[in-house]
Amino acid sequence: MYDVNRVREDFPILARQIYGRPLVYLDNGATTQKPRQVVEAMVDEYYNVNANVHRGVHFLSQQATDLHEASRETVRHFINARSTAEILFTRGTTESINLLAFSFGEAMVKAGDEVVVSAMEHHSNIVPWQMMCERKGAQLRVIPMTDDGELQLEALDDLLTERTRIVCCTQVSNVLGTVNLVKEVVRIAHERGIPVLVDGAQSVPHMSVDVQDMDCDFFAFSGHKVYGPTGVGVLYGKEAWLDKLPPYQGGGEMIKNVSFEKTTYNELPYKFEAGTPDYVATHALAKALDYVSGLGMQAIEAHEQELTRYALEKLQGIEGMRIFGAAKQRDAVISFQVGNIHHLDMGTLLDRLGIAVRTGHHCAEPLMRRLGIEGTVRTSFGLYNTKAEVDALVDGIERVRRMF
Repeated sequence: MYDVNRVREDFPILARQIYGRPLVYLDNGATTQKPRQVVEAMVDEYYNVNANVHRGVHFLSQQATDLHEASRETVRHFINARSTAEILFTRGTTESINLLAFSFGEAMVKAGDEVVVSAMEHHSNIVPWQMMCERKGAQLRVIPMTDDGELQLEALDDLLTERTRIVCCTQVSNVLGTVNLVKEVVRIAHERGIPVLVDGAQSVPHMSVDVQDMDCDFFAFSGHKVYGPTGVGVLYGKEAWLDKLPPYQGGGEMIKNVSFEKTTYNELPYKFEAGTPDYVATHALAKALDYVSGLGMQAIEAHEQELTRYALEKLQGIEGMRIFGAAKQRDAVISFQVGNIHHLDMGTLLDRLGIAVRTGHHCAEPLMRRLGIEGTVRTSFGLYNTKAEVDALVDGIERVRRMF
């Protein structure tokens, strides 16, 4: 049995009060809270094992290096990559995609080429590709979606041409909760010999991810969305692809030899990891992945799916409620509006009741325009949320609705 009350004991912040009311934290899509095990791992490393990695012969440096590289193996195992050479540490999903957009663009894209993204992408999977397209004279094309919030994959085949260089698609929409059929996206693209990047920022915390089964060529996610620290993330890339791409940044660690005439680059994954990494954060990320693995990803997914179904049922009973997205497969995210109440007003007043939700366009302005709105209130669940918190949310919304 999944004991959510026992899980909550690992997250001290959940015992806080906000404006004299118990905190109801429903903004997990933006960032998750951190269990004691993660924070204690960071404190322990700073107090006992703090030394720069890879470049030292002394004991502390070697110990820190061992922890850092063991973390890479933990990530490899967590997403079932083939090799640790395919695991690049970054500052998060955004930097992972910027890294790929720059390096892939430099090596693989020329004027007149095309990049395909979906209609429901986060800005971090749109803007880096736009910047690359502007730099290279390429064009961005978009996979459309239905009114229910599902990608029109039948249109993808028509979008792909001999000029398409890469397809970029989120696994889970951070607004609609739609779980996209990324294996089908990969299959369609690979039939044309086109690589695929999957944005896993919203999927890794909620479901088991197997990049080999998915067969994607690249996969990105952030540590802070999966109960780990901020400022650390991962870019997975198939080794054959990463070998073809030039480095994103230059400096220490990513080199083999440097002269004023020529520099030769390091082997994978270090070719893409210039400078001192946040080795404390990588160790803490591994602790976070160990934590969710210990609870069991299937158990977490079942808990969150039950919570989402319960919330949808309760929310739909509120007068004037409009929920965005009705995909057959959806994750633990619900975006909504109530009557004519502005989303900012709703979020602000819920906050006064101790309920933390996200308001605005959620870094998905093109999706908002597709929906014909400016923004929504978004509630997003994590492994520590409860039905009692859903009830508090519903009661809070009703209270705000009556005020208006």
